[in-house]
Amino acid sequence: MTNEEIVSFLNSQWPPSVETLQGRATGFDQDASTLVMSFETDERFCHSGDIVQGGYISGMLDAVMAYAAIGMPNLCDGVATLEMKASFMQVGRNGCFIGSGRVVHAGRNIAYLNGELHQGDNLVAMATSTVKLLRSG
Repeated sequence: MTNEEIVSFLNSQWPPSVETLQGRATGFDQDASTLVMSFETDERFCHSGDIVQGGYISGMLDAVMAYAAIGMPNLCDGVATLEMKASFMQVGRNGCFIGSGRVVHAGRNIAYLNGELHQGDNLVAMATSTVKLLRSG
């Protein structure tokens, strides 16, 4: 599969959780094992005015990291997050977010991922996760 075909595949099959966050794959790089996604929030995701609640920020990070692994040809059909750590650098405000997720290392059953979430030039949050690679058959 080409990088463009992977983006198209991912955008054709989002689960409701990613659809709720208006997640969209915008770029994939197989050589770097990296996925870029955009997300869009509105007032439904906010507390204290226009500040996006941290759980939604974590959900965006979890999605971009997980789908970086799922998008890699022949790696897995899905992932189960075993552990995730998110660090919040500053508040995320209602609107557009750009996330990048990367497969740092993949073994036979376990992979290590990292991700970042930006708004404009601002780093909002970053995360690492350990996932179990799920394969059909």
